[in-house]
Amino acid sequence: MVTLLGQRCNPRKEAVVAVDPLDSYSRTVSSVAAAVTPHVASLRVGSGAGSAVVFAGDGLLLTNAHVVGPARDGVAAFTDGTERRFDVVGVDPLSDLAVLRTRGATPAAAVLGDADGLVVGQLVIAVGNPLGLAGSVTAGVVSGLGRSLPVRSGRAVRVIEDVIQTDAALNPGNSGGALADASAEVVGINTAVAGVGLGMAVPINATTRRIIGALLADGRVRRGYLGLVGTPAPLPGPIAQRTGQTSGLRLVEVIPGSPADRAGLHTGDIVLSAGRKPVTDAQGIQRQLFSEAIGATLPITVLRNGAMVDVITVPTELVAS
Repeated sequence: MVTLLGQRCNPRKEAVVAVDPLDSYSRTVSSVAAAVTPHVASLRVGSGAGSAVVFAGDGLLLTNAHVVGPARDGVAAFTDGTERRFDVVGVDPLSDLAVLRTRGATPAAAVLGDADGLVVGQLVIAVGNPLGLAGSVTAGVVSGLGRSLPVRSGRAVRVIEDVIQTDAALNPGNSGGALADASAEVVGINTAVAGVGLGMAVPINATTRRIIGALLADGRVRRGYLGLVGTPAPLPGPIAQRTGQTSGLRLVEVIPGSPADRAGLHTGDIVLSAGRKPVTDAQGIQRQLFSEAIGATLPITVLRNGAMVDVITVPTELVAS
């Protein structure tokens, strides 16, 4: 026995210190995985496969249009062992979204968040079924926002606007799965692998909710078509002060012969407003191109060579090809 500062202690007795095996990052990822995984299904569609997210009662699932393809039904399997056949309610290739309805009860719905609140560098967790491995989880950050993603449908090439870019690892089979934030809210539907460390997800926001509503009501989404592709761009100081906005939408492509081309919009123009409403990203135009915009005039203000120019466009109906 040894005396230390007037106290007797046993050198053989070691202090027991509780150690948390998980750091805060790991705790966050594991808790989100536990909360979201039960709501994500593995899909079997014809000879293909993918993932889907339960987003509402009555067995409603949200997935990618390219996962479903031309199929009208398939099988959804959950991590609790539940399997349900499903029917395709509606498909929208332009947003790469599809709504399914199962023929029986499913696990409860996931909580849908709002991707408009995301910031670059924010933690996100991808949950899906890559390569047939059910309930797989990867984590990363939001690498970019407002991206454009070209997709091919037959001989036609379309562009999905305003997608989320992440470095969370995505593999074949992840498509249609959930991209969740640290609060376990689903903020995106994983849609594509664009390269090593480069995944894309369709954002959950007001526009997405409107698309879902149209698919539930009509099985498709009628849209106005302008024929332009853009990316967010900062505005010069004087223009920012004058308009009260810090960014606009720079046009990187105007399709020849399109309504935008006929109206006089040019590549390099920065869209400031559409329908007298500010535009800071692709969604600012997309939300105004639903069925009521077809054949109606849509005034657009752009910044061109330092001057603000007003252009009158008339969207036509987007026809599936």
